[in-house]
Amino acid sequence: MDLSFADEKFLRAAIEVALRSRENGNHPFGAILVDGEGNILLEAENTVVTESDCTGHAETNLMRKASKEFSKEQIMGYTFYTSAEPCPMCSGAIFWGGVRRVVFALGIEKLYEIIGNHPENPSLHVHCREILAQGAARIEVIGPALEEEAGKIHVGFWV
Repeated sequence: MDLSFADEKFLRAAIEVALRSRENGNHPFGAILVDGEGNILLEAENTVVTESDCTGHAETNLMRKASKEFSKEQIMGYTFYTSAEPCPMCSGAIFWGGVRRVVFALGIEKLYEIIGNHPENPSLHVHCREILAQGAARIEVIGPALEEEAGKIHVGFWV
């Protein structure tokens, strides 16, 4: 499926959250949750460094917030945008949280091309599509998209 104008807009918003995450001393990842009317409901930065929490990925942080604020039925109607492809942990959180549509910017191949094998971001090279396809619920996954834009916020960070 092609990326819509709205998808591009919200991916750029997720990339902006990732930039803020970097400026706040964390890894440059960000995620937002958008309802069917195009309203940004929640956003989350990565907090791995500042909260000393290895599970503080932007996507997992967003699902924690969303699960507290919305019912699973509501979440099923929302779109999850993220600056980079969700890792296996985050893919699980997205699945268990009830998300049915995920749009991501930077794919794992490009991400690891930029960051290499950095000790602060160990890699499990498993695509979110592979993980999400294993569940009983159908989850639409769009991405990678806007990789060049999303990749810029990582340049110079992982040194």
